[in-house]
Amino acid sequence: MVGWNNSDTEDPLFILKGFPGLEYVHSWLSIPFCLAYLVALIGNGTILCVVWFESSLHQPMYYFLSILALTDLGMSLSTLPTMLAVLWLNVQEIQASACYAQLFFIHMFTFLESSVLLAMAFDRFIAICRPLHYTTILTNGVIVKIGLACLLRSMGVVLPTPLLLQRYHYCRINALSHAFCLHQDVLKLSCSDAQVNSVYGLCVVIVTLGVDSVFILFSYVLILNAVLGIASREERRKALNTCVSHISVVLIFFVPVIGVSMVHRFGKHLSSTVHIFMADIYLLLPPVLNPIVYSVRTKQIRLGILRKFGVRRNH
Repeated sequence: MVGWNNSDTEDPLFILKGFPGLEYVHSWLSIPFCLAYLVALIGNGTILCVVWFESSLHQPMYYFLSILALTDLGMSLSTLPTMLAVLWLNVQEIQASACYAQLFFIHMFTFLESSVLLAMAFDRFIAICRPLHYTTILTNGVIVKIGLACLLRSMGVVLPTPLLLQRYHYCRINALSHAFCLHQDVLKLSCSDAQVNSVYGLCVVIVTLGVDSVFILFSYVLILNAVLGIASREERRKALNTCVSHISVVLIFFVPVIGVSMVHRFGKHLSSTVHIFMADIYLLLPPVLNPIVYSVRTKQIRLGILRKFGVRRNH
């Protein structure tokens, strides 16, 4: 069934396409997606539990990691309902109001992830460049304020987009490209003048993802400069080793974002399936891989997980 919108329809229907041309294997495609969601939910939930119950992990670095885990949970839960509804039940219709709400949360958690990664870069900068003042600068109160600032910033920049979208008219077939709602995907269906949303969306990406990536890079330039000033090779190795996990999750987040942008910009000739899978990877990869990276690369997290599940290491 196809959803249409005109001036007499206040809350039109949108159609979630899922994977056009692959509808006959939706049930099979649901298996890897379900596994990915399961890993994301269990992995990030485990990180939160370990940091909560292990008093030795009540430190700024792990508080920021907890905020990242919460963000990844939010990102996963934003897409999970409609993704599984399309793949499992072939339920493709979604009310416009629900679609606007979903795209708000998807983009909000995306920008929040970028903000948290910047905060974690700041944490690593203080830990390495100002180690004697680490705990006095990053107090619990300061961490809470940074977390709230990240959240309010992400909500503030995204909030205008659904408010503007609901003022537009959709006079063509309202078929979206994905199994969830994205701002640009909904915007291209509008038959109103959507120039404001288009320009605003570009500006938001520049002042969030663009600025955050520049500051993260700048922080690591300063960190590298400080590490190279350490006389002991072993101390330099230890200092850099504390950054490996964070560098990994930064790449896991920004590389797919850049990939999606490049495909959207220069890959218009590519199959729609490529665009769809790139968007899915960009939204699913960080929540799935981030807890794995920190569990494997961070000894304290790994030991905390082992203790949590009653495993004792033999020395």
